[in-house]
Amino acid sequence: MHFNAYGGNAGLLAAALSNLDDGCDAAAVANLLAAHRVARAQLTDRELAALRAWRLRLWEVFDASAVAEKVAIVNGLLADVAARPYVSMHDGQPPHLHYADEHADVVTRVQAATAAGLALVLAEAGPHRLGRCAAPGCRTVFVDVSRNGRRAYCSRRCATRVNVSVHRSRSRPG
Repeated sequence: MHFNAYGGNAGLLAAALSNLDDGCDAAAVANLLAAHRVARAQLTDRELAALRAWRLRLWEVFDASAVAEKVAIVNGLLADVAARPYVSMHDGQPPHLHYADEHADVVTRVQAATAAGLALVLAEAGPHRLGRCAAPGCRTVFVDVSRNGRRAYCSRRCATRVNVSVHRSRSRPG
């Protein structure tokens, strides 16, 4: 599945933020933001706290089981950030979409992009593309970018662990 930079990448950023640990530090979050092409990703303590809180709200979208619940949560995120798309051409880049003023603080930009990114994944790719790992005890979330859209696990490790467990339970004498 192909994602554009401000739909799919922002959706992938939402998943990556959701999966951060409670104790993540500013450097870890800044590195994650930079890896997802967020400009000026250095964080103050206040911004770090705001993004830690935001990641919990993003996680709720992936955890919701019903489509209507996912949509309601994303609509709440969009209402809270009041994302207003516009076309930008900063830094010599070709025209591309922004969901917050490019000069806004990093929290405003990340919140607007991730809310809009999740909305685009829901509307364009489908709610089934926003998943939570099916492995018992795993809370990792993901955007399913597979061709068939049937991903159930966050990683091969979780899938293998579940499949080996199922195989062993079948192989045991009953």
